[in-house]
Amino acid sequence: MTTRWATLHIGLFVALASIGLAAGPARAQQQAAPEGRILVVGEGSVSTAPDYAEINGGVTTRGKSVKDASDANSKLMAAVTGALQDGGIVAKDIQTSHFSIQPLYTPADAHNEAKLSGYSVSNQINVTIHDIGKAGDILDRLITAGVTNVGNIQFLHSNPSKLLDQAREAAVADAKRKAEIYAKASGIRLGKVIWIIEEPAFAPSVPMMRMAAAAPAQVPISVGEDSLHVRITVGFDIAN
Repeated sequence: MTTRWATLHIGLFVALASIGLAAGPARAQQQAAPEGRILVVGEGSVSTAPDYAEINGGVTTRGKSVKDASDANSKLMAAVTGALQDGGIVAKDIQTSHFSIQPLYTPADAHNEAKLSGYSVSNQINVTIHDIGKAGDILDRLITAGVTNVGNIQFLHSNPSKLLDQAREAAVADAKRKAEIYAKASGIRLGKVIWIIEEPAFAPSVPMMRMAAAAPAQVPISVGEDSLHVRITVGFDIAN
C-alpha cells in the first residue's frame, strides 16, 4: 500500500512540473515588454490681440405699479439704445439678454407682515463692438445715457479655431524636435508617428473687467493680447 501511494505522488509531481514548464514560456510571453516607443510632450502657443468686444449692461427701475416701473424703464432703454446707435452700433449688435419684473415688499417685523410696495423692472442687453478701439467710447455713452449697471466686458476672437490650429502645428513641431534629440542621444533611429493625444483645450485668457454705472467718463481700455495654448502627447515608433 505504501509503495503504491508513493508511486502516485511521484507521478503527480512529474505531471505538475511538466504543466509548469509548459506554461512558463507562455506566461513570460504575455508579460513581455511592449514594442519600443519614444513618447514626448509637445506644446505650442499663439499670442494675438482680440478683434471684437462684448459689453453687458442695462437699466433697473422701480415704481408703485408695473406700468410705472415699465414706463420708466422703457424711457431709459430708449435713451441707451439711441446712444449706442449714435456711437455706430447697429441694431443687430444690440440683443436683450435678460428681462424681469419683480414685486417689491416692505420688510416684515414683529408687528407687521411684509406688504407689497411696488415693482422692479430690469432690462439687460449684450452689445457687440466690432471696432474694438471704440470700447471706451461705447462705455462712456452707456453711462451717460443712464445705464444703472455695466457688467463684464469681454475681449474675444472671431476665429479662435484658426488660431488654435497654428498652436497645434507648433506643438507637433515641438514634439518632433524633442523626439529627434532623444533618438540621437540614444543612438537609435526615429520612426513614424504612431499616435497623438491632445489634452483638453486651454481657454484663452480673456481680459475682463466689471464697472459700476458711476464710473468716470473717458474710461481707459487696454485690450492687450491673449495666449492660446495647445499641449499634446506624441508616440513615435523606433525605426529598424
